[in-house]
Amino acid sequence: MYNIALFGPPGAGKGTQSRKLIEKYNLAYISTGDILRQEISEGSDLGLKAKSVIEMGGLVSDEIIVQIIEKKIKTNTDVNGFLFDGFPRTVVQAYILEGLLLKLNTSLNCMVSLEVPQDVLMERMLERAKKEKRADDTIEVIQNRLKEYKNKTVPVADFYKEKGIKYSVDGVGVLDDIFERITNVVEQSLTKAWLNVVLYGPPGSGKGTQGKLLAEKYDLVYISTGSLLRKEIEKGTDMGLSAKAYMEKGDIVPDEFAIKLIEKQIQTHPDAKGFFFKGFPRTIVQAYILDGLLRKVNSSVSCVFNLDVPTLESIKRLSARSKTKESRYYDMDTDVIIRRLENFQNRTKPVLDYYEKQKNIYTVNGIGSEDEVSTRLAEKLKIAFKNAR
Repeated sequence: MYNIALFGPPGAGKGTQSRKLIEKYNLAYISTGDILRQEISEGSDLGLKAKSVIEMGGLVSDEIIVQIIEKKIKTNTDVNGFLFDGFPRTVVQAYILEGLLLKLNTSLNCMVSLEVPQDVLMERMLERAKKEKRADDTIEVIQNRLKEYKNKTVPVADFYKEKGIKYSVDGVGVLDDIFERITNVVEQSLTKAWLNVVLYGPPGSGKGTQGKLLAEKYDLVYISTGSLLRKEIEKGTDMGLSAKAYMEKGDIVPDEFAIKLIEKQIQTHPDAKGFFFKGFPRTIVQAYILDGLLRKVNSSVSCVFNLDVPTLESIKRLSARSKTKESRYYDMDTDVIIRRLENFQNRTKPVLDYYEKQKNIYTVNGIGSEDEVSTRLAEKLKIAFKNAR
């Protein structure tokens, strides 16, 4: 999902450019003013609450605003993302939007600020007042509106500048030229957006083989906490020695180990296009941890794949692997194999349900040759990446 906030002072031309962006990128338009009017005209509970506040001369609270935005997002499922016009207007609302989008497992990808000199804005708005015969749009009123924008909304631009997603665009000139400038920065932000994949499957499903192939194909950094832990064991580090005791029994290692390993991988690949997580997160708690780790770098999980392999097939594959040079020490013991499969069933299956609710999970048949399974995954991945962007 791709989300844009379009900023600019009154008279900057946000409405015109919004319509063009919505059509080009298949976005749903979110203007709090428009949504409020719609809710009021429909007589919804939220609309009635907002109407009573407005009729008493008050400002609609952020609590109501966030509810109508959440409703709008949840009821528009056939779009590639959302365009926020004139929202957030304050730094408080910026934090509210961050939390709301986090709840919905997405984030704001870019904030486009249309920059127009004040004398041009005054000229445009006075001309518009004449055409629309708006007697209330006097020089004094326009000046107050611009002052209000500067005092409250400009700090929001600084908020997104610190996050590295604020783009300034010259808003003066021919409409099509301005639109081209906007789309240039949108495309630029698209290339910066990470694509993060989680690949699941029971022990023996072929996650490692398929994960490495796909990570290489799409130029993503491959992260296998199991492989990283085995390297720690080989080095004889404190973490490795501690992790070995858990892994030999088929148990899940403490979460702090995974956090340290993943953070290190993210920090050492600042120019990555994204990350391919093999077999992590394995618990609901780890799902929250991964969300937090990616949120720290203004990213999120793009899509999740589940390799569907029957339990009996997993046991056969692990037993066969134990007789090859690719064997793991935990492949040798049937009790350990069964314990690992039970852990997957009891602790990891709920994670799949977690991602199922977020509607970004794809189940792929894991039975067949390496090439057949790889082809199925690649086909689904193309669809997932298109939806993510």
